[in-house]
Amino acid sequence: MDLRLNNRLLAAAGAVAAAVSLAVTGLTAASAHTSGVSRTEHFQSLAASAAATPVVIARGVFTDHGVSHPGPKVDTFVLQKGSFQLAHKVTCAIQHFNPKTCLGQATLKGTYTISHGTGKYTGISGSGTLVFSTLFIEARASGKCTTTTPPVALQVILKESGSVSLP
Repeated sequence: MDLRLNNRLLAAAGAVAAAVSLAVTGLTAASAHTSGVSRTEHFQSLAASAAATPVVIARGVFTDHGVSHPGPKVDTFVLQKGSFQLAHKVTCAIQHFNPKTCLGQATLKGTYTISHGTGKYTGISGSGTLVFSTLFIEARASGKCTTTTPPVALQVILKESGSVSLP
């Protein structure tokens, strides 16, 4: 795979990681804080373009929604009742690209650690595993796939699950 394409995939992973959630349905989120609890929390992020801000839904110890501000190593989740950071590390990457159809797909797996909570998430800690999946179609120029413009179609889903503790 072209190194530029690989870098774009990793940038998209950071931009969505996390990876990138279901559309918020307007239902009121449940409590964002349960005192002294340590259980499993699930996060799902979704973005449907390279320029989209990923939407995040959290469920488990707390239920909340908001957006992800991705970075190359740390994402910041800004939810309705506070924010926190997820430091992530990719441990496995599987990528496929078809130069005839310009269809690409990538799956990244790894781990994350939660810290730096604000608002209702002050003192949050935890860690878990992540799976980042992307499916995209690159644009064409002169009959060939090009990485100099954004993909013509992109879907990115990030799922994370692990233990979370709230004081």
